[in-house]
Amino acid sequence: MSNWWDRNVVPRLIGCACTQPAVMQDRAKVVPLASGDVLELGCGAPNLDYYDWNKVHSLSGVDPSPQLLASATRALESKGLTANFMSGVAEALPFANASFDTVVTTFTLCSVQDPHLALLEAKRVLRPNGRLLFVEHGGAPDPSAAAWQNRIEPIWKRIAGGCHLTRPVTQAISDAGFICQPPQGHYMKRTPKWLGWVEWGEARLAGADVASPNKS
Repeated sequence: MSNWWDRNVVPRLIGCACTQPAVMQDRAKVVPLASGDVLELGCGAPNLDYYDWNKVHSLSGVDPSPQLLASATRALESKGLTANFMSGVAEALPFANASFDTVVTTFTLCSVQDPHLALLEAKRVLRPNGRLLFVEHGGAPDPSAAAWQNRIEPIWKRIAGGCHLTRPVTQAISDAGFICQPPQGHYMKRTPKWLGWVEWGEARLAGADVASPNKS
């Protein structure tokens, strides 16, 4: 039953949830900032319309879901775009060290098996002055919402493809060795608070020269 659900229901559930207006508005805050050689974690996400293709030299991506990967490939073809999308997980990226100027992660770290390892992999493949652009939902700052997240998460993970509700976002990125700009966050409109806390921003490698411009 679990395998059937994961194959047939979860991709549709993710596709519906991840294209809600509030979610798409948050994607639009960070994806257009990507530049140079770009890697997208969870490339089955509907981000193609938000890239500034005048700034993006190349786009690569990994996604573990065959269904979402196929959907992304069809979207590329329909728009006449090319990208190096492949099956894979964020915790074991099939790319050489220092391959990318930008890593993009949108509503992905909630469902990876090991978010810390995924962030370490993002560090590994980024060039010295590269950037991590993120918009992710996670642990809510409001105690009441956080309490509901803790109650609901065990069931939610089972029905939503391993999606976690309580994971920290900006703090996890900092703990992996990134320097984050002042974090930004809000509760998405028309979304239950236990599901709707989102943080977004830009992070660079610790020790990087933040004054140096990105390749563009």
